[in-house]
Amino acid sequence: MSAQTNAEVMRKGYDAFSRGDMDALRNELFTPDIVWHQGGRNQTSGDYRGTDAVLGLFGKLFQLTDGTFQVEVHDVLASEEHAVVLARVRAQRAGKTIEHGQYSHVCHFQDGKLSEAWIVDVDPYELDEFFG
Repeated sequence: MSAQTNAEVMRKGYDAFSRGDMDALRNELFTPDIVWHQGGRNQTSGDYRGTDAVLGLFGKLFQLTDGTFQVEVHDVLASEEHAVVLARVRAQRAGKTIEHGQYSHVCHFQDGKLSEAWIVDVDPYELDEFFG
């Protein structure tokens, strides 16, 4: 696929995530065998394999933050096989607030769909403390 197409897929994915449209992610944007690498050392960290596991992670993020988990895309950079999203997280949990959880989301594409993803936090300790 083209760099422009991959960038559009990422923008659609973030839009679907923000709307809570997990069906769009499952059916239109993720390969069935997607692998998602969530960095850090907290209860959300780890490697998630398959669409159900990745969507389960997303549900856990919303659950742990009482639905306050939000992402704001700063920019999307893409090539024919990869895309990188520069973004930040905002959420509240157990009396704590995270406002500037900046991260990079590195993605690999297969046949126009997201097949592997790495979340690379600028300050992983901040998220580890936040999520415990």
